[in-house]
Amino acid sequence: MDEILQARLAPLRARIDALDAQILDLLSQRARAAQEVGIVKHELHAEGPVLKPEREAQVIRTLQDRNPGPLPDTAIAAVWTEIISACRGLERGMVVAYLGPQGSFSEQAAFEHFGRAVTGLPCASFDEVFRAVEAGQAEVGMVPVENSTEGAVNRNLDLLLNSPLKILGERSLVIRHCLMTRSGNMDGITTISAHPQALAQCQGWLSRHYPDLRTVAAASNSEAARVACEDASVAAIAGETAAKAWSLAVVEAGIQDDTQNRTRFLAIGRIQPAGSGRDKTSLILAVPNRAGAVYEMLAPLAENGVSMSRFESRPARTGQWEYYFYVDIEGHRDDPQVAKALAVLQKQVAYFKLLGSYPAQ
Repeated sequence: MDEILQARLAPLRARIDALDAQILDLLSQRARAAQEVGIVKHELHAEGPVLKPEREAQVIRTLQDRNPGPLPDTAIAAVWTEIISACRGLERGMVVAYLGPQGSFSEQAAFEHFGRAVTGLPCASFDEVFRAVEAGQAEVGMVPVENSTEGAVNRNLDLLLNSPLKILGERSLVIRHCLMTRSGNMDGITTISAHPQALAQCQGWLSRHYPDLRTVAAASNSEAARVACEDASVAAIAGETAAKAWSLAVVEAGIQDDTQNRTRFLAIGRIQPAGSGRDKTSLILAVPNRAGAVYEMLAPLAENGVSMSRFESRPARTGQWEYYFYVDIEGHRDDPQVAKALAVLQKQVAYFKLLGSYPAQ
């Protein structure tokens, strides 16, 4: 039976080997073409940012549209993200800042979005991520902005308000929290640690299973994992990548209260992408504190047929019950209908900030 199996598999494996050789040859040709792009840019003194979010999004979408199967579109996106990342790296390296240390969901989002041919810059806080990009220590940063269970990540909304950085991309990540310890069990554990958002996302499960254990907020889930690696009395809540990064064993996987738990991350930097054909535009607006002001603020969007996909408010901290409104709309700032709506908005609101137009995921 084994001989028959091997006899039937041998030609298939030979075919796969031959296809792999063809793929490798084509990848090498693609890489050389990418290098030639860099040479042309240099010769014409047109060396701008190596990252072109709109171009990368268009490449992947075109391939997904042409995809005959059986590979799913998500696999096409994952494979070509890495190909594009590797070719981009041949032209020039890129540093990505994110909330660390190693093993955080922010790190995972950064690598999924930009590929692994980048240099990661783990930061101790969201503020440090913004500062690193503003100071030029990193070309781009990746920060969470909202969670499907706990809502907005308010600190990052506040940082977007005051930063000169623009949004250049988005990445939605399924968040699967795991309880982990050095030993793989809860013997001798006195404390469970995680980022406040993670603790909130797992509150129901924790109340049912470990109501008597103390919970301690950490700067990030991966920081909690780092502490658990050093302290046998601490259990951490983090992702599976953090368990691997810090040599921890998973006690229980998938402890988030919402099985559909997702977090949306934003890529930030100084790049302002051109239109990709399917984009989002993010704004911060404020209006006078009077009746009908919010309705009037949104009217230009409806009048120009522009759809709104997100509306979030944050106190303006003036003591006058005034608010900033964080708004996502469909389309690029250069699209005619969007441009008309933005022009009217800018004239009539008390505060207007365009955070960026970028490819929609």
